[in-house]
Amino acid sequence: MARANPGRAGAGFSNIDLGAASTAAGGSPALRGYLARPAGDGPFPAVLMIHEAFGLDENTVRHADRLAASGYVTLAVDLYSDGGARRCLVATMRSLAAGAGRAFTDLAAARAWLLESGQTTGKIGVIGFCMGGGFALLIAHDGFDAAAVNYGKIPKDPGVLAGSCPIVANFGGRDRTLPEAADKLAAALDGLGVEHDIQEFAAAGHAFLNEVPVGPRLLRPLYRVMGIGPDPQSAPEAWQRIDDHFARHLKDPPSAGR
Repeated sequence: MARANPGRAGAGFSNIDLGAASTAAGGSPALRGYLARPAGDGPFPAVLMIHEAFGLDENTVRHADRLAASGYVTLAVDLYSDGGARRCLVATMRSLAAGAGRAFTDLAAARAWLLESGQTTGKIGVIGFCMGGGFALLIAHDGFDAAAVNYGKIPKDPGVLAGSCPIVANFGGRDRTLPEAADKLAAALDGLGVEHDIQEFAAAGHAFLNEVPVGPRLLRPLYRVMGIGPDPQSAPEAWQRIDDHFARHLKDPPSAGR
């Protein structure tokens, strides 16, 4: 079981100050994150988590706690902590579209902090959801051992994915925001020779791994029409695929005789 999470109190569910590491790298001075640890002394394999467009919220915390319960020290970095979602969303999305900018500096600083924390085995994965899935794709080549991409946008130039670590990806067949994304990503990774396991869940939409709906209540009927929201039927299989992928690439193989 994961340890209790003291970071649930306070703005943005953040409990880790990454500001010094980020500032030293030229990133956000007020960068924060949510850290979830497995029980025990460790060290543990690590996972860097990147939230969806609505920010580091209750769903992000639940995702991080879930991975911690599976044996990974998990750092969910809050890309909006230095100014809030209203101020940071546009700049962060521009950074994603450009493939460069402060958001990438912040993610690199968070990765370095996690590996230098003394809590990890040195194996590290990255997982992202929605906007975060797009970021996870773009940094999968940058020192990670495995990546999990959930309904993330595919870059216009798929060539930037060359040299990526093994990728598992989950998409929703009812997701109108990412039509044919699973097939497009599979074709791109096939052409680049990147190891991958991609699946589209026919009954699921965008953000189907969330446990609770997100966004303004007034817009939620529109989100349902667009195929956005939790799908408790598809989510367990998607999570099992993530668990299997991370276990294969991040956990030490069993010794002979086990």
